[in-house]
Amino acid sequence: MSASIPKPPAAAVENALDDLTAVSPLDGRYRNKLGALPAIASEFGLQRYRVIVELRWFLHLAATPEIAEIGPFSDAAIARVRAIETAFDLTHGARIKALEATTNHDVKAVEYFIKEQLRDDAELSPALEFVHFACTSEDINNLSYALMLRDMRAHILLPVMDRLLDAIGRMADDYAKVPMLARTHGQPASPTTLGKEMANVVWRLERQRHQLAAVPLLGKFNGAVGNYNAHLSAYPDVDWPALTAAFIQDLDLQQNPFTTQIEPHDYMAEYCHALMRFNQVLLDFNRDIWSYIAINYFRQRKVEGETGSSTMPHKVNPIDFENSEGNLGIANALMQHMADKLPVSRWQRDLSDSTVLRNLGSAVGYSLIAFEATLKGISKLELNEAKLAVDLDHAWEVLAEPVQTVMRRHGLPEPYEQLKALTRGQQMDAALFAEILEKLALPDPVRAALADMTPAQYTGLAQALVRAGFRH
Repeated sequence: MSASIPKPPAAAVENALDDLTAVSPLDGRYRNKLGALPAIASEFGLQRYRVIVELRWFLHLAATPEIAEIGPFSDAAIARVRAIETAFDLTHGARIKALEATTNHDVKAVEYFIKEQLRDDAELSPALEFVHFACTSEDINNLSYALMLRDMRAHILLPVMDRLLDAIGRMADDYAKVPMLARTHGQPASPTTLGKEMANVVWRLERQRHQLAAVPLLGKFNGAVGNYNAHLSAYPDVDWPALTAAFIQDLDLQQNPFTTQIEPHDYMAEYCHALMRFNQVLLDFNRDIWSYIAINYFRQRKVEGETGSSTMPHKVNPIDFENSEGNLGIANALMQHMADKLPVSRWQRDLSDSTVLRNLGSAVGYSLIAFEATLKGISKLELNEAKLAVDLDHAWEVLAEPVQTVMRRHGLPEPYEQLKALTRGQQMDAALFAEILEKLALPDPVRAALADMTPAQYTGLAQALVRAGFRH
């Protein structure tokens, strides 16, 4: 009788978070690959951005002459407020979580935390009810997530994207002159150069990188349904749209003047789509490099101590490109859902966006892991130029294209059909190519020029395109 499988030891691990107990591989297996991302995209990061927005709004109100009941604050008071931003750490985050356990509201807990921090200041304490003044929680949240997206783009995504562009760009430069048999539909086609194929990738990636960088980050600060209702009830003579526009601009964001309770997240969909397109181009690159490794165009440098297979000792597997491909798929699946879901909210708002927004960091995290895996894979590649040369020398049939094209120039009848009859489906060598040339009614100088051609020489402007049109 088979022994029963013991139940998982839930009680022993349910409150322990480390590499072994994390449900998400981002917080477990891949934690050491995330760099600065946890400080930006975690619950702690979101708390920190909320604190910044609340404090900046407090100071913005104090600097507004029309709101006489608060400020202007002294330099010392302003410094005291600013110090909360710069000193914010895990202890402060834990205090907010403790307050949330009572309030059952994460943004209200941030408000109470700030009031706690400033209550003992004689100048600031009388003004504490202007913390979170006229705000709905979403005023704080939407700006906090916009700041999170800004910092993930500036400090995580764009730097590693630029490293990828540099790495693949160096391949384009280094291999600009290396002839390679192209394959369309998996079959031998007109030759190219390996560098030109790498330049194609860089050109595509650069476009998507620039489009991601250009996505405007929007914010709103207009109250419960977007009409400044509460603001106007307290201060009917203040130009609230102008005041909040200036506040949002001071955060390095752009105002969206027409919203419901929530900023509608259209720009977030644009952000996701731009990152998805970059990821998809990189996935295409990963698969091509994987295939080039499979046909021995590239070898991979061995890493001492690394095992390729648990049973086949000889294996050096292209695991980095495979890892990247898998993580790009997860990232894009998350972002596709976000791009579809986030711009949709019932009437003036529903809460279905809240749990989705908390996964923005996960989508960027899986992208980051994929980018680093591709970079690691590139660093281990060694070109096997001899194998590229062998494949070219076994594919003389690709020269049927220039022959029939030259025949057209010189008015020979049915050039395509003649070459199709002589070459289609055949593997051709140099001798057979020379034999075919002799059968064609070409002028002798033209035949001689074609006879001097080899598949390795028939690369068109590939090298020149890399040198002239590709700027690395």
